Amino acid sequence: METFTIRDLRERTGELVRDAEAGKLSIVTKHGQGVFVAMPFDEAMLRSGVRVALAVKLFDEEALGLGKAAKLAGVSQSEFIHHLGALKIPLARYGADELAQEVAAFA
Repeated sequence: METFTIRDLRERTGELVRDAEAGKLSIVTKHGQGVFVAMPFDEAMLRSGVRVALAVKLFDEEALGLGKAAKLAGVSQSEFIHHLGALKIPLARYGADELAQEVAAFA
């Protein structure tokens, strides 16, 4: 997730648009406080609504945990997990080192 300041918008508007077209979420700030969120306008947003699409995007980018994302989406954690599954978004992500450590712990 990229953060842009209001000042950045003058010089980096094209980058903000390209990021959204590429499916990336961005936050625009003023004096360090969030002013608005720029997110892709895609089929997922149209299908599920802005709250759910935003929660999914923030969860997928690891900016929010499962509980907070479900709360933002306005659904229970189990409903949110089901929604993530339908979108093929994993609940847990392991780096190669972490996965090797987990596997070694069971060996």
